[in-house]
Parts: sequence; C-alpha cells; structure tokens
Amino acid sequence: MKKTLLVLLIAGAMQAALAAPVSPVPVREVDRIVAVVNKNVITWQELQARVDEAIKQLQAQKVTPPSRDVLARQVLEQMITEEVQLQYATSGGLKIDDAAVDQAIANLAKQNKLSSDGLKAQLAKDGITMSQLRADIRRELTISRLRDSEVASRVSVSDSEVDQVLKSAQSANRTEYHLASILISVPERADAKQIDALSQKVHKALSDLDAGQPFAKVSATYSDAPNALKGGDMGWRSATSLPVEFVQMLEQLKTGAHTDVVRTQQGFFIFQLQDKRAGGAPMMVEQYHVRHILIRTNEAVSEADARARIDQVRDRIMRGAKFADMAKLYSEDGSNAKGGDLGWVNLGDLVPEFEKAMVTLPVDQLSQPVRSPFGWHLILVEGRRNQDVSSDHEKMAIKQQIRSRKMEQAYADWVRQLRDSAFVEEHLDDK
Repeated sequence: MKKTLLVLLIAGAMQAALAAPVSPVPVREVDRIVAVVNKNVITWQELQARVDEAIKQLQAQKVTPPSRDVLARQVLEQMITEEVQLQYATSGGLKIDDAAVDQAIANLAKQNKLSSDGLKAQLAKDGITMSQLRADIRRELTISRLRDSEVASRVSVSDSEVDQVLKSAQSANRTEYHLASILISVPERADAKQIDALSQKVHKALSDLDAGQPFAKVSATYSDAPNALKGGDMGWRSATSLPVEFVQMLEQLKTGAHTDVVRTQQGFFIFQLQDKRAGGAPMMVEQYHVRHILIRTNEAVSEADARARIDQVRDRIMRGAKFADMAKLYSEDGSNAKGGDLGWVNLGDLVPEFEKAMVTLPVDQLSQPVRSPFGWHLILVEGRRNQDVSSDHEKMAIKQQIRSRKMEQAYADWVRQLRDSAFVEEHLDDK
C-alpha cells in the first residue's frame, strides 16, 4: 500500500493573484494524508473508497450504517492495523503471487455460481473494478498467510486439554450459541487515564444498545474487532468451548439480548446472544472394515506389469493363500505390515474408485483388480456396520474450538503488539 505523498492542488491560484478582481476560484482538495504508518501513508481517497465498501457491506446485511464520519474513523483504524501487518509481511519477504490471486478469484466465481465474465459483470454492477478486487484479495491472502505463519504454527491443543473438557461437568451441556461481540481494545501498557477513556467508550456503546440501537450498527460504530463491520458476528460456539462462567451468563440471556460490559485481557467486551440450539445429536454413519493389496505404477513399473502382478496375487488368493499373508509379501502400501488392514473406514475417507468397489462388494468376497490413482488394488470387505461417531466428532469439534479460541487470543495479542510498536500519526481531522 505504499503511496507517494500527494499535495493540495490550487486551481488558478497564480492567475487569480495577477488578474483583476473576479469571483475567486474555489480551492479543491484532490487528496491528502489521513495517516502516516511508519514510512507509508494512507490517503483521503483510499479511506473514502474503503468507507464506500463498508457502507455497501453493511447495507447488504440490512444494517443502517453509522454516520460517514464515525464510520471513517472505524475504517481508518482498520486500515492502519492492516498496513502495519502488510509492512511486516513485506519486510519478512512474504509475497502473494498472481497465480494465488487468480485461483482465489476463480473460487469466488465458483462459490457464486458465476462464469469469469459473469463475475466481471456482477463486479461492474456493484461498482468494483477487477483491479480493486485483485488488490483486496491480495491484501486478505497476505494477512491470512501472515496469521498462519506468525500465530497458527505456535498454537497447539493437546489431547489432555480435550479430555479435560470432556470430563468436566460442562461437557454434559451440548448447547451451541450464535454470538456477536463488540470489543474496545485496551493497549498493553495503557495508563489509568486511557483505561478510563476506553471504559467510557464501551459504556457509551452499551447505552446505545440499551436505547434500542441495532447491535450490528453499534458494532460498526465502536468495535475495534476485525469483524466490526460484519455486525460483530462470531459464529456458532459450543458450550464446551467456552468458559464455564461465560456459559452461565449466556444461559441467563434471552435470544437477541446482550450482556453487560465484560472485562478481559484484550479489553472491554459486550456480547449478544443471537441464537442458540441443542447439539450432541447422534451421528450415524455406515462403516466398512476393509483390507487391500496395492501394486503401484511408476516409471519403473508399467501399467501392464502392475496389472499382471495384481492378477498373479489374486490368482494365488483364489487358490487358497491367505489375503493377509499376500498383503505382507506384495502390497506396496503402509498397511502391508498389518496384512493390508485399513480398519473401519467411513465413506469419504478413501478415493472414489476404491469406495465404489468397496460398497458393492459382498462381505468376505475378493474383488476384481481395481484401478485408482495410486495403482492397482485387491479389496476385501470383512464387515459392515452403522456406527454412532458423534463422540469422535465431538472430540474433533472441541479440539477445533479450543484451537480457534487460542488462535483468536494469540492473534489479537500479536496484532496489538505490532500496532503499539509502529509509528502512527493520524491526520483525519486535519484540514
């Protein structure tokens, strides 16, 4: 986002000074600096373009935007935070190539069931150029990869943490909550005067909510969180992934109601309970206990040679050799030491060609040779069952939710430290 410093252009100033008195030529501000971030700047025109985007985004959510001046201050702070991260990424050599941007645009078109020309037409209808879209996507991808490299790689969740949640009384609560939040960040080294000012700000937000202002509008007006312009939406969170005290507080709320101010390490929060639902329903899936033998094709083994070898192995099994013994001798898969045993598998765990043969095979009947991207297989299904996998699903969900919560906290702390260490001057109110 490096920008050259633009100056105020005064149309006809010299002519007006030398000419006879006439109506003064108006001074028109073409652009100006609204923030300096280290050695780069953010300009007025850049800010206004992002404010326009934010207004469209809020209107698409059927949210009445706050006044343009209020929104501009919110968006500017977001842009400063982004700029600090982008500069950090540049200094570390992190770059997003054109191929990654092209792929993201293709995915966007696919998600919206549009062709390439259809996407361009929709963008033009929304007043967005392709160069704007590419710039936005490149910025988002850069920040996403930076988050992964700086934070995600350091966050881990142990099995013992998951087990601790499962063993707690809280694990009996299968409720899930759809939450939204407003965050007023408190700098790490904030003094009493700063904390008091921020406390007044969050209580002003609370006052607006109590007066009936929509939560999404108040979020866009006050919140420092990255989701501020998305109504503060946090998505669905399970009771097992949240602190016990917080769940107890949510249980006292009616849908659509908000909490009082909640003080955390990050700052001051206000949460809204948008919806809640019961979780923990059984998840029944069909499973197959399956073995296989694989002969791979590669530069040294032709298609014909691999097929001939798998035919030979099949012939020996049909003559009385044990499948497990043949797998140990001939299979070129990691399961060979276990006699080709893949254990109980779910649909979707294996490649389509393998699964198509697997689901049609009678139990204990040897398959014909099956071709997959890995090579040639012989398949033996030893059993079928319907299994409730909700427990495994729950463990995975808890692990993901704990990781997500840790990620959010770690990323917020990292961004705050990066922002606090940067040189930032705001000139939004300068004229």
